[in-house]
Amino acid sequence: MNKETNGKISILIVDDHPVVRAGLASMLGTQESLDVVGAAWNGQEAFALIERHRPQVMLLDLRMPGMNGIETLQALRSFPEPPRVLVLTNFETDEDVYRAVRAGAQGYLLKSTTQQEMVEAIKAVAAGRHYFPPHIASRLAQRMSRSNLTAREKEILEMMSKGLTNKQIGSALSISANTARNHVNSIIEKLDVADRTEAVTTAIQQGLLDVQA
Repeated sequence: MNKETNGKISILIVDDHPVVRAGLASMLGTQESLDVVGAAWNGQEAFALIERHRPQVMLLDLRMPGMNGIETLQALRSFPEPPRVLVLTNFETDEDVYRAVRAGAQGYLLKSTTQQEMVEAIKAVAAGRHYFPPHIASRLAQRMSRSNLTAREKEILEMMSKGLTNKQIGSALSISANTARNHVNSIIEKLDVADRTEAVTTAIQQGLLDVQA
């Protein structure tokens, strides 16, 4: 069972940036109700600390080498009594929030949040509640209410982002140009946009498409 240490909420910090880990540990260490019991640089290192310290709450970054935040959340499902997870990240696309919640996160904060809100969020998550700031909750609701794109639609969306025409998409996928156009129209409708260009732009903003520099 996850236990409080001396009546305090035990916390594990998981972030690949040493300065962030040290800063969070220092900041949260000033709170009488909190106890930082460990810090790890990715999910793999975190698991050993979970076994040792049994923290109540994990502060988890999303972008980390080796095992990232989503993979860590998914792996935690195999633990009999895993810590409750509060994602703490710089990323807030609809897809980032959605994937984190689907993987099991109980809360989601940006690293730009205030100390007061972070402490409130930790306490809420430790108490068995969820914590999402209003703007994050709104983005999550919008993402969850939107129909998911099919695997084929995601494939075509990727081709759209490269500027391929319906005829070129059809040729690449061995389907007719009309069928390709129907898929494109479905994508536009699901993303609630006006045209192909806006569909690609919206998909990038929402994290549905990865843009490589």
